[in-house]
Amino acid sequence: MTIKLLAIGKTDDKQLEELTQKYIKRLGFYGKFIFEVIPDLKNSKNLSEAQQKEKEGSLILSKVENSDILVVLDENGKQYDSVQFSEALQKYMNSGIKQLIFVIGGPYGFSPEVYQRANSKLSLSKMTFSHQMVRLFFVEQLYRGFTILKNEPYHHR
Repeated sequence: MTIKLLAIGKTDDKQLEELTQKYIKRLGFYGKFIFEVIPDLKNSKNLSEAQQKEKEGSLILSKVENSDILVVLDENGKQYDSVQFSEALQKYMNSGIKQLIFVIGGPYGFSPEVYQRANSKLSLSKMTFSHQMVRLFFVEQLYRGFTILKNEPYHHR
């Protein structure tokens, strides 16, 4: 199974980018992981919030195949502790799907079309984090999930 993380816009903070890349590299030991950045919209200042979500939504959905499982990272999504998240990962891996896609939306969230296509919603916290921080937090939790599944000492129970 391939796991893909889609994110809108690039990260300007070099330190966050370095840490994110550190975990992305580690994820390579557990299977195929792809991190894809969808470029920021041009002239987004001239767009309404709804227009921006619609355009970003179209870009997101263009990266998703019918057979993919799509999980949006959303503040109203299901919350897991790290062990529960690892168990959810295992269920996805056991299900025989080819590609599991997690997506981090733009500053205003997702369009209705993305929510309609999503198979589920995942919340990392009830708190709000910058999109750059969410990337780091998510790849670290994904890495932690794999170490839990492999009984490796990274996660202390």
